[in-house]
Amino acid sequence: MKSLLLLWSKLAEESASRCHCSATMDIKTVQVRSEHEGFSFLTITLPTFGKDFEKSLDQGYVDRRLFSGFRWKAGLPLFLGGFLDRVFERGSGALLDEPCIDSILAIRQLSLMFGKILLPCSDARERKAMRDYVKCEQDVRQSDMSLAPIDLEDFRRIGSLLFASYLTEIDSDIYNGQAVPKHGPGSTADRLMGNQKYDLRTWTTRLEEIFPAGEFLLPSWSYYSELDGINILEPREEMPVKVISVPKTLKTPRIIAVEPSCMQYAQQAVRELMYDYVSGKRKRKLSRRELTFPDLKRMIGFEDQSPNQRMAKEGSSNGSLATLDLSEASDRVSNQLVREFLARWPYLSAAVDASRSRKADVPGHGVIRLAKFASMGSALCFPIEAMVFLTLVFLGIERGRESNAPLSREDVHHFSRLVRVYGDDIIVPVDYVDTVVQVLQTFGSVVNLSKSFWNGKFRESCGKEYFDGHDVSIVKVRNEFPQRRQDVTGVISIVELRNQLYFAGYWSTCKWLDNYIRKLLKHFPVVLPSSPVLGRHSFLGYETQWIDDNLHSPKVKGYVVAATLPHNSVDGVGALLKYHLKRGGLPSVASDHLTRSGRALTVNIKLRGASPF
Repeated sequence: MKSLLLLWSKLAEESASRCHCSATMDIKTVQVRSEHEGFSFLTITLPTFGKDFEKSLDQGYVDRRLFSGFRWKAGLPLFLGGFLDRVFERGSGALLDEPCIDSILAIRQLSLMFGKILLPCSDARERKAMRDYVKCEQDVRQSDMSLAPIDLEDFRRIGSLLFASYLTEIDSDIYNGQAVPKHGPGSTADRLMGNQKYDLRTWTTRLEEIFPAGEFLLPSWSYYSELDGINILEPREEMPVKVISVPKTLKTPRIIAVEPSCMQYAQQAVRELMYDYVSGKRKRKLSRRELTFPDLKRMIGFEDQSPNQRMAKEGSSNGSLATLDLSEASDRVSNQLVREFLARWPYLSAAVDASRSRKADVPGHGVIRLAKFASMGSALCFPIEAMVFLTLVFLGIERGRESNAPLSREDVHHFSRLVRVYGDDIIVPVDYVDTVVQVLQTFGSVVNLSKSFWNGKFRESCGKEYFDGHDVSIVKVRNEFPQRRQDVTGVISIVELRNQLYFAGYWSTCKWLDNYIRKLLKHFPVVLPSSPVLGRHSFLGYETQWIDDNLHSPKVKGYVVAATLPHNSVDGVGALLKYHLKRGGLPSVASDHLTRSGRALTVNIKLRGASPF
C-alpha cells in the first residue's frame, strides 16, 4: 500500500500545481486515515467521496448529507478543499458559474482512481453477494406477478415496432439453418478447455428440437455413426450454470455465471446473427417494404461504445440528453419478459429458449431455478438485455408524451438520434427521463441514481465522463504495484498505468513511475503504442537502438509479453469440425492450433530485440 500512497501523493501534488492550490493537508489526511483504516480508505471511502462529488455536480450544490465521514468547513468538506473551492462556493455550497474543469478532473482522479482495483473481497462480502443474487431471483418473480396486462401488451407492441424486421431476418435464418455455432476460449461449467470443446459429446433434448446434434456436433452427416456416442440430456438432467464471483471492487464482487459448453456453443450461433445484422455485416434479404425502418443501428450497439460516449458529451454540453445506469441489469431481465418479446418469432424464440440455462448452482444455496433470462456469462445476455431496455425506453417516451397516440415509425425516426442503448448504459432525452425511469422500474429494473445524470452538466456513459462538454475521464489503478519482475501481471499493469497517465498529462508523476519501473525492468525504451515491447509511450515518437541487418528496420531491446497456450489436442472428427466452423477464408493463424488452444494459463515477459513501432 505504501507505493499506492506515494502515487496518490505525486498525483495530488501535480494536480495542485495545475489548479494553483495546495494539497499538503490532503496528502497528510490520506496518509493518516490509510494507516488507521487500512486499504478500505483508498478503495471504498475515497470512491464514495468521488460519487458524492459527482452527485453534487449533477444537482448543482453540495448537500450536507453527502461526504459522510469527512470534516466540514462552512459549506464544503475540508478534504480536497483547495480543489472544491474552485468548483463550489464555500459559503453556500452552490456550483460556481464557471467551475474549474481542471479541479473537477483532479477531484475525480484523486477520489476514484482506486475504486476498481482488482483485489478479492472478504468472505463476508462474497457471501452477501451470493445472497443478493438469490434475492434478485425473488425480486424478478415478484416483478413478473405485478405486471398488468396493459403493460405487457404495450411492451409487445413497442418491441414489434422497433425490431420486427430485424427479428424476422434472424427467425428466417434460424429456420433455414443459417445459424453457425462457435466455441469460445473461456471457461465452461463442464470444464472443457480449448480444443476439447470440439469433441463435445453432451447435448440436450431442448437443443435437439431446434439445433440437431447431427448438424451442430458433426462436420457432416457422413459421420452419422458418431451420434451413438452423444449423450442427449432431458431437462431434469441438464447441468446448471456455475455461479462464481470475480473481482470488481473491494466493496462488492461481480457475479457471473459459467455456462455449460453445449449451451454456450448454441448461444454463440444466435448471438452472431444478432450482431451481424445490427452492424451491417450480414445483408438483409427482405424487401424494403417489409423493413420497419433503417434507424436501429443508430439506437442500439453491441460492439461500439463510441456513439454512447459522443452523446454523453453532447448531453453534458447542452443538457438535452440524460445518461442512465442500471444496477444488476442483466440479473433483473425476466425470462418471462423475453418470451413475451420474442413471441411473434417462433424459431428465434425456440432457439433462445433452448440455449438458455434454466438452473444455477449458487455457492451456499445449492441449485436454484432461474426466473431471470440469463446472468453475465451467457453469450445472449448482452444483446437480449439491450433490446429489452431499448423497448422499455420507447415505452417510457410514449407514456411521457402529451398526446395519448401510440408511437409511429415517424416518431421512432425522430427519436433515433436522441436515444442510444449499449448494454445497461442508456441515453434518453431529458424531457422524458421521468417516465422512462418509471417504466424501467415498473418492469423490474433498478436505476442506479448514483451513476445516472440528467440535471446538471455532468454525464457518464460507457467508461467516459464529461462536464460541460469537457472530457473529465480519469485513469484508474487496476493492480497493486509489483515488487519484482516475476510478477508479470503487475509489471504489465504498471506499464499500462504509466502510459495512460502520460497521455492524460501527468508527466511529473510519469517520471516518478519511470524510476520505479526501471528497478523492475532494466530495459525500458521509448516505443509506440503499437509496439510489442513494454516501454514508454511518448508524443515525440520512438527510439532506435540499432538497425536490423536483414529487415533494415529499427530495433530496440526490451521486454515482450509471451503467453503460452495450454496443450490440448484435437484430431479426427473434432479437428474437421473445427475447420468447418472457422470464420473467414484465411488459414488459422497459429500452426499448432490443433495441439494448443484456449486461454493462456500463464504469461511471461522475455527480453529480446523487437520493433519500436
